[in-house]
Amino acid sequence: MERLWPGARAQVEPLGGGITNHNFKVTGGGESVVLRIGGKDTELLGIDRRNEHQASLAAARAGVAPEVVDFVEPEGYLVTRFVEGKPIPPEEMRRPENLERAARMLAAFHEGEPLEARFDSFRVVEAYRAEAAARGVEPPVAYEEASAVAAGIERLRAGARTVPCHNDLLNANFIDDGERLWLVDWEYAGMGDPFFDLANFSVNHELGPDEDRLLLRAYFGDDRDEDVAALTAMRFMSDFREAMWGVVQQAISELEFDFAAYSAQHFERMAKTAREPRFRQVVGSRY
Repeated sequence: MERLWPGARAQVEPLGGGITNHNFKVTGGGESVVLRIGGKDTELLGIDRRNEHQASLAAARAGVAPEVVDFVEPEGYLVTRFVEGKPIPPEEMRRPENLERAARMLAAFHEGEPLEARFDSFRVVEAYRAEAAARGVEPPVAYEEASAVAAGIERLRAGARTVPCHNDLLNANFIDDGERLWLVDWEYAGMGDPFFDLANFSVNHELGPDEDRLLLRAYFGDDRDEDVAALTAMRFMSDFREAMWGVVQQAISELEFDFAAYSAQHFERMAKTAREPRFRQVVGSRY
């Protein structure tokens, strides 16, 4: 605090909701900001704080994220403008008007300035496995079958265009200020497949087939069958990535959090996705 705001009188309030990082609301001098301190060893999760900073700047310029106030080096702490708002529960996010708002946000960022970072969900799960194994933690037996399914999805998505993506569209990362939506937590952002973002949003908000089509119509202006198929396939990769994130966290994290249960939950949801008729129609059956 003294480094950032020498001599200033400021009120500091911890902000909850995250697992990996520490976030604080800092109020003083008539303004409020959020100080974000990255967790220990987060580079092992593929996080680069300079990339997060670049993505946060790009997202702010695109009008979908709060203004970036400062970037503290060498630690890589991020300071952004505090947004007064409330979360949107998943059941509310599934309403057509909110699906449209979310789709517009994603489209605005996807169409924005390119990023230096890359995000390839197929390589991410492999990197997480290698990182965990190097520290003595092996993934569940479901990994091998999931990897075979992922290989099929990768073939389907070969040659997909890459755009700036958020890649972590958990419900908790959306804020509604009463007039507009804001999106926070850009640490996994990078150039990637836009259908990973769309599928990541879909699976994290438990969208059904009709709601997926609403999302695609809001994003593209149409719900073409090939786009429905791409989103359906990438829903699997969303949970595969999240499950393997939980595996590598078991190996590196010192937090009091049940990452094994978190990983198991996402492996289970991933398998459920793979058993759905719409998924089998697109990708086939290996479960």
